[in-house]
Amino acid sequence: MLKFIKNLFGDDNEKEIKRMQKIVAQINGIEPELTNMSDASLTAKTGEFRRRLEKDQPLDDILPEAFAVVREASRRVLAMRHFDVQLLGGITLHEGKISEMRTGEGKTLVATLPVYLNALTGRGVHVVTVNDYLARRDSEWMGKLYRFLGLSVGLIIHGLDYDERRMAYNADVTYGTNNEFGFDYLRDNMVIHAEQMVQRPLHYAIVDEVDSILVDEARTPLIISGPGEKSTDKYYVLAKVVPKLKEGEDYTIDEKAHAVLPTEAGIAKVEKLLNVTNLYESDNMELSHHFNQALRAHALMKRDKDYVVKDGEVIIVDEFTGRLMFGRRYSDGLHQAIEAKEGVKIERESQTLAAITFQNYFRMYGKLAGMTGTAKTEEPEFRKIYGLDVIVVPTNKNSVREDLPDVIYKTKRAKYKAVVEEIVQRYAKGQPMLVGTTSIAQSEDLSSMLKKRGVTHNVLNAKYHEMEAQIVAQAGQMGAVTIATNMAGRGTDIVLGDGVPALGGLHIIGTERHESRRIDNQLRGRSGRQGDPGSSRFYLSLEDDLMRLFGSDNIASIMDKLGMEEDEPIEHSLITRSIEQAQKKVEAKNFDIRKYVLEYDNVMNQQREVIYSQRRKILVGDNLKDNIFLMMEKIIDHGMDVYANEKIYPEEWDYNGLIEYCEGFFAPEGQLKVDDLDKLSRVELKEELVRVATTAYDGREALFGADNMRELEKVVMLKVVDTKWIDHLDAMEMLRQGIGLRAYGQKDPLIEYKIEAFDMFQQMIDHVQEDIVRYMFHVNIISQTQLQDHLQEAQTSHGEEEAPKQPIVNKKEVGRNEWCPCGSGKKYKHCCGRNQ
Repeated sequence: MLKFIKNLFGDDNEKEIKRMQKIVAQINGIEPELTNMSDASLTAKTGEFRRRLEKDQPLDDILPEAFAVVREASRRVLAMRHFDVQLLGGITLHEGKISEMRTGEGKTLVATLPVYLNALTGRGVHVVTVNDYLARRDSEWMGKLYRFLGLSVGLIIHGLDYDERRMAYNADVTYGTNNEFGFDYLRDNMVIHAEQMVQRPLHYAIVDEVDSILVDEARTPLIISGPGEKSTDKYYVLAKVVPKLKEGEDYTIDEKAHAVLPTEAGIAKVEKLLNVTNLYESDNMELSHHFNQALRAHALMKRDKDYVVKDGEVIIVDEFTGRLMFGRRYSDGLHQAIEAKEGVKIERESQTLAAITFQNYFRMYGKLAGMTGTAKTEEPEFRKIYGLDVIVVPTNKNSVREDLPDVIYKTKRAKYKAVVEEIVQRYAKGQPMLVGTTSIAQSEDLSSMLKKRGVTHNVLNAKYHEMEAQIVAQAGQMGAVTIATNMAGRGTDIVLGDGVPALGGLHIIGTERHESRRIDNQLRGRSGRQGDPGSSRFYLSLEDDLMRLFGSDNIASIMDKLGMEEDEPIEHSLITRSIEQAQKKVEAKNFDIRKYVLEYDNVMNQQREVIYSQRRKILVGDNLKDNIFLMMEKIIDHGMDVYANEKIYPEEWDYNGLIEYCEGFFAPEGQLKVDDLDKLSRVELKEELVRVATTAYDGREALFGADNMRELEKVVMLKVVDTKWIDHLDAMEMLRQGIGLRAYGQKDPLIEYKIEAFDMFQQMIDHVQEDIVRYMFHVNIISQTQLQDHLQEAQTSHGEEEAPKQPIVNKKEVGRNEWCPCGSGKKYKHCCGRNQ
């Protein structure tokens, strides 16, 4: 039926390709006149294009010429001329879509076309990669082309200082990783001075391996956190209690949902072991939370699959790439529970200072595009979440790779035995093989089996990206056997060695089907690049997680009826289709989870955008006095509504309460008197309170000086906003965790969450304004000399008095590259200013 409809109405993808081929024809028509140009004339085209754009000529109008210039420059500088299909990929990216191009089709080169065109606007283009190695490699490699054409190139990787980051973001083209771009955005919204921000407005981004970043990592938010204050003792206590529970009797595991639930008997046993009456009463909320996380750590989180223990630290393993995620931690106490389980030092729980999901970060770009070899299976998600269409670009040469049917065994033991036998046979001929596994432990087991058979091989530990890329690059050489966890090494070309095509090219072996078809397709896609020969086959067993949970019942019954032995395989296309159906079920479930996460995060995102936009107005504002006065007036109105409400008689107004309220914010003590106020009408009363507030404020400004007062307004407003926002993030997370229980009362948890989140946000805004006004009338400014005196007094008091609260210091700004005023002989950025 689907084929009939396509034949009747035509395929949308084919229509798009035909439309873009007309543009490709234009580009090809311009090429001859450029080949005879001098380098200087070719480079001068950049200035010409920019002048035309300044006269409001649309980018689309100069696309054919700009693409032709890039292709000619690439031929001269990189010795690579873009194929026509690469031009199609470039047009797709410029139009803000996802370009699906097979491995080996040159996506890195494709990106240069839309990057150059969009960089001509001067607003900056971001090229996003999955790791630092690829960002550095591509910025250096393609940077030669951009610099030849007069564009500047920046690189954002881990470990850069402020000056280096700002310079990189100010470049025409900036390469970097998704993590670094996201974290810089969050850090920019935590600074105290506008000049400390590094990013410009988010204009255009091309995301490499777009499925990995925008789908696989979409559920994991970027979080900047600070140390919390909670004790870690309870984690150790629960880590000793939980192993005493028995699966099935004290708790049940739902592997499909990746969830664990304690039974009534299990809860009773824990209460007895902890000597508490009711684990879930309000006084034991923290204890019950620790128990739930300890149970998750014990029953669901597997060592050397979900995490590894290295040098006394628990390090997360990325479930899609198998890479170790240094610096990332599970949230909500789960990481601490795992540390307790493994008996390593527990790091204190952190407090979230700022957070954002990749979904909401990348949706802020004015224009977004992506490229990958595997996106079509996730097109509905790309459309719904990001508004991105997927265009499948034809290959430059037809693929001749032979994808063999899956082979399925009863047990894992039989499966691995068969895998090793095939590797040994092909190894004897010298045919190179890339073997994909789904976990580090699986890679190590297979490696030890191959060592016993005398097969020389490499294991990708997904730890050092550069080493990983070098190993993958050699995977096509004669006799090479490479074991890769999931699809480590993405982004690196595998070139076949001499004599390898005659042996059948690179052979791919999958030792298990992943829950996502994309990951399997990525593995297959490493073979058969640019018309090279190649082959692939997946080995499965009924004990594999995917088969056990989603697809093995029918197959198992067939194998039993046929009386098949453990080491007898089934090989049929029906099996492959059955497995793909199971994968589709899991993909749909995972999409629902990501959609669910996004629906909740959208509420938080709207609030984040309000806070960050207001924060930026504070940063760039020169005079915020009027804003303070508006807040004062709002506070006065609130006080009058409470103590002098117009709906009650003036004789009933609470003047003493009103005076105490005003003194808590702005009124000097003793200045407001009942005898004076009770003679005034309500309008006059408000005018008097406004006069007192204004006079008091002007008095403080005269005392501190106008410049200091303006700086004080900015610092106080930012500090209060940040403090309240951090508390609000914590409160919102607690609301989100408990809101699901509303479903028991026949209420939609999402709607309830939106209602309560709105109320909480309004309350936060009110508290922000109250605290700003209160601080502005009570905080003091002291000089650097006074600060030193205070600190000396605190150091000599021997703990008899509480140390003074951190003051706001009035001192001359020291440039980061100036010599430090402390006399150390170092530059300020390497001395007293190193933590700024």
